[in-house]
Amino acid sequence: MIQSRALSVMVALATVVFAPLSWAQALAKPELLLKEIVRGMPRGEKQEVRVLTASLKPGDQTVFHTHRSPVAVYVLEGAFTLEMEGRTPVTVKSGTAMVEPPHVKMTGYNRSTTELVRVVIFYVSDPDTPFLDPISR
Repeated sequence: MIQSRALSVMVALATVVFAPLSWAQALAKPELLLKEIVRGMPRGEKQEVRVLTASLKPGDQTVFHTHRSPVAVYVLEGAFTLEMEGRTPVTVKSGTAMVEPPHVKMTGYNRSTTELVRVVIFYVSDPDTPFLDPISR
C-alpha cells in the first residue's frame, strides 16, 4: 500500500514537472541536409548498409569508376569535386552532401593545393557487392 502510494506520488510529480515538454521538445531534432529521389536501389530481400570514410590529400583523385547503387557523400572537411561522364562537374563543400548516381562513369577530386578533403560515404547494396567498379580509360 505504501509502495503503491509512493509510486502514485512519483507519477503525479513527474507529470507536473514534465507536462510542459512535448515529445518533440524532449527529443533531438535532426537537420535535413539532403533529400533526393533516386533510382537504382537494390531490390533483393536483404541489403547491406555501409558507412565509410575517405580522405583525399591536396591534388588526390579517385579511380575512374561506377557504382551499382546510389552513393550518398557528406563532406566533413574541404571541397570535393565530382566529374561524371556527360554531366557538369559538381563541387560539394564542407557541411553539405550529394548523391552519386549508379551506373555513371565518374571520378572525384580534391582540387585544393593545400587543404585535405574528408568525406563520409553511405552505400546500400546487395550483400557483398563491390563498393565500386573501376573503369579503364
